[in-house]
Amino acid sequence: MNKVFLVGRITRDPELRYTTSNVAVVSFSVAINRPYQNAQGEYDADFINCVAWRAQAENLARFVRKGQQIGIDGRLQTRSYETQMGETRYVTEVVCDNIQFLEPKGTSETVERSFEEEDPLLESSMDVASEDDLPF
Repeated sequence: MNKVFLVGRITRDPELRYTTSNVAVVSFSVAINRPYQNAQGEYDADFINCVAWRAQAENLARFVRKGQQIGIDGRLQTRSYETQMGETRYVTEVVCDNIQFLEPKGTSETVERSFEEEDPLLESSMDVASEDDLPF
């Protein structure tokens, strides 16, 4: 079984790219705080590399900005490639199957507003529960 669940903050604005066959892809990293403090009393963070494809990549690039909290459900993948110098490099990353936008609705108001102006029928897909809506 290969299943990964992450909740963290995106470290930079996602940059959407397209493959030669016109498939959308976005690579990004998520900062996840460790559950304990270091010797200086601070929480260290792990930076996890992730990749999203197709419509999910386009949505991520369109609606998520640096510092926003997201939830990821995916799988771990290791791949390799060769550099121009002939060196083999290995990359381990999470391939995202599902991404949830976890910020309260008001924090990304300008991003949502531009989206709603373009396609008002999709407005309901951006609804995120606020803290007032939680049952606990």
